[in-house]
Amino acid sequence: MREAHKLGEKLGLAEDELAFYDALEVIDSAVKILGDETLRQIARELVEAVRRNVTIDWAVKESARAKLRVIIRRLLRKHGYPPDKQEKATQTVLEQAELLCKDWAC
Repeated sequence: MREAHKLGEKLGLAEDELAFYDALEVIDSAVKILGDETLRQIARELVEAVRRNVTIDWAVKESARAKLRVIIRRLLRKHGYPPDKQEKATQTVLEQAELLCKDWAC
C-alpha cells in the first residue's frame, strides 16, 4: 500500500486516479505507445466520468453499465489507446470502478 501511495505521489495522481492508471498500465503496449503523461490524463478523465455517471445500482443495471462502457471506450479512443487492447482495458476499468464505487458510497 505504501508503494502505491509513493507511486501516486510521484505521478501526481490521487488514489482513485492511480487505480485507473494501474488498470490501463497493465497492458504493456499502452505504456509504450502512449507514455505516462497520456495515461495519467486518461486516468484523471476516467475518474471524473465515472463519478458523474455512476448511480446506486449501476453495477447491476445493464443499461447503466453499457452507458459507462461507451464513455470509457470514447475516452480511450480520444487519447489513441491501442484499439486491439481497448476491450480488455474497458473491462479492467469497469472492474476497478466497481471497487472504487464502494469507497465513494455509490
